[in-house]
Amino acid sequence: MKQWVTGGRHHWAGSKAATTVLVVSALLASTSTRVRAQDAPPLETLKLPPGFTIEVVARVPNARAMTWGTNGTLFVGSTNAGSVYALKLPPPGQQGQPVSQAASQVIATGLREPAGVAFRDGALYVSAVSRIVRFDDIEKRLANPPAPVVVTDRFPAEGHHGRKFIAFGPDGKLYVPVGVPCNICELDPDRYGNIMRMNPDGSGLEVYASGIRNTVGFDWDPRTRELWFTDNGRDMMGDDVPPDTLNHVPRAGTRFGYPYCHAGKVPDPEFGRKRACSEFRPPAQELGPHVAALGIRFYTGTQFPAAYRNQVFIAEHGSWNRSRKIGYRVTLVTLEGDKAVRYEPFVEGWLQGDRAWGRPADVLVAPDGSLLVSDDYAGAIYRIRYKAR
Repeated sequence: MKQWVTGGRHHWAGSKAATTVLVVSALLASTSTRVRAQDAPPLETLKLPPGFTIEVVARVPNARAMTWGTNGTLFVGSTNAGSVYALKLPPPGQQGQPVSQAASQVIATGLREPAGVAFRDGALYVSAVSRIVRFDDIEKRLANPPAPVVVTDRFPAEGHHGRKFIAFGPDGKLYVPVGVPCNICELDPDRYGNIMRMNPDGSGLEVYASGIRNTVGFDWDPRTRELWFTDNGRDMMGDDVPPDTLNHVPRAGTRFGYPYCHAGKVPDPEFGRKRACSEFRPPAQELGPHVAALGIRFYTGTQFPAAYRNQVFIAEHGSWNRSRKIGYRVTLVTLEGDKAVRYEPFVEGWLQGDRAWGRPADVLVAPDGSLLVSDDYAGAIYRIRYKAR
């Protein structure tokens, strides 16, 4: 049944990486209450602005990044599940009634953390840490998916910050981020800590922006066609420093501050003496500290009120290393031109006290103008709609 509700230096690699994963998993387990696949997520705990509703439209294990096919197929990547899913979403409920959940179809298995998905010219592109693979003519072959074609295998193989959100830009190129395989370290900026782009066939790989610790979400302003992305701030500097950030890339070659400067103003205690914060582009908006800001999208639909159009929605996955948890919500950044003027919660309630039952991972505008939210912890896809009073 479906519900309807209103309203110091650390290099983590090899065995250390495994230890870190175990520690993080233990911390989350002690402060979280996972919603099992057979259980209905407690949507009544979620708070939305007046006039908005939220419903579960699918249950997808480890649901991460989302993208649309040409024929209305929703493709969803995953992390630990190692699978990629295809769904046909049900229409919204009529007269306030819930609708049946979509059945997800597995179109790929056994991939290494295939978190990112992107669609172009009938093909689905999937990230798998060091590789980008492609499934050709996929919407005509959902019942019998083709074998993946390797587009490139030139990305680093480290698992720490190895998950990749991918998307095609207005220039027709595929954008692929490469996080740093550490908490804080100084590495080749042409290899790590950047956003790269390449042609759809894998050729022409180049660095587009650098000085980025780990971005797991980006989108282009539909008005200017310029790139915006979230970045996860470094750990082990305390509960409140540094903040995660929303960043604007006005041109290729833009350099941000990692590892020398965080959030445009916080010199790193180890590397900060090497470069001044003034050398780098500051963030467009400071977000909460350690909220783990992941997927972002500009709202390009018309189903929401006009005030939301061309504004930025962000999925905040939630903190794991603060003494008091924050994040676990969807936030809204309001822009005036290319300036952020407001940052506020849009949907919150996945975190109850210091225990979480869900973790938003990505947001995506649907063809009907509703907003989808993936949740890799509850294993769900939510749909948010507006109904005028």
